[in-house]
Amino acid sequence: MLFAATRSHAGASQRPSLSNLPASSQRIATIAADDVDTTHTVPDRPTGSSMHEHNDDPTIEDHDRGLQFDLPRLISRRRAVTVFAGSIGSLALAACGSSTDGGSGAAATTPATTASTTSGGDATTEIPEETGGPFPGDGSNGPNVLAESGVVRSDITHSIGELSGTAGGVPTTIEMTLLDVAGGGRPLAGAAVYIWHCDREGRYSMYDVADQNYLRGVQETGSDGKVTFKSIFPAAYSGRWPHIHFEVYENVAAATGSGAKLKTSQIALPKDTCEAVYATKGYEQSVQNLAQTSLDSDMVFSDGYASELAKTSGDPGSAITVKLNVGV
Repeated sequence: MLFAATRSHAGASQRPSLSNLPASSQRIATIAADDVDTTHTVPDRPTGSSMHEHNDDPTIEDHDRGLQFDLPRLISRRRAVTVFAGSIGSLALAACGSSTDGGSGAAATTPATTASTTSGGDATTEIPEETGGPFPGDGSNGPNVLAESGVVRSDITHSIGELSGTAGGVPTTIEMTLLDVAGGGRPLAGAAVYIWHCDREGRYSMYDVADQNYLRGVQETGSDGKVTFKSIFPAAYSGRWPHIHFEVYENVAAATGSGAKLKTSQIALPKDTCEAVYATKGYEQSVQNLAQTSLDSDMVFSDGYASELAKTSGDPGSAITVKLNVGV
């Protein structure tokens, strides 16, 4: 029997409790909370004649000018990490004479359709552990699609088992390449990836749509570490940046047999690709929801998303391809 979870009409996910995070992550989260406000932005510099006159007084040392002078000059932990990482990256790029996208705030550019596109992520960085959210469908919160016959498949647009139905939306190919970070970035062959995401209306099968289990599936990585899923482009629902969930298992038997997870994380989708897709029929609500959030304020990606931001190609009028290298 399928399990129906309750969530608001807007479809917002809940921020995971810090108690569920590893100790190191709890410490980082605590530091981040001390550095930034709940909107994840640095407060604007206060204005007013008294402050202006005080700060312009040449007889006052900088360290005596107070919080109003200091606060605008502070940067968040996340920004500091980004600046540090960016500095190292710039040196490497200068030596190689090449350029790349960063994960500090600028959205990735959607290139024209080509036979080959560069994937997001890299072989030397392990992708962050993220929440699976309240709608995993893996048995940890109600229903378990992983126990269904036919869950190992590349086309996840339709429901399986005794259910029938197909998710509508812009056709999207999701290609992930798993890389063994400890092994020097070599392809991770024989592993299993379970992915799931919301539909065009921002709903999750097995929960919001209890009589469907589409947009969920498992694939085994090949010798090149790749898995490919045929899907549709997910919506932007209220409170979250557009994303795709996934879990990595040692092999298919572990994925379908309640085995241990090697990694749980999420793929972030580039802003310009989202805007192009959401301009098409059926995604009308996503336009407003996308405008109300950002990668830098999202509850999952706000602490950094360089290794989670996918690269895309294609056109909403035909199909979109989403690619990400996943360091495990």
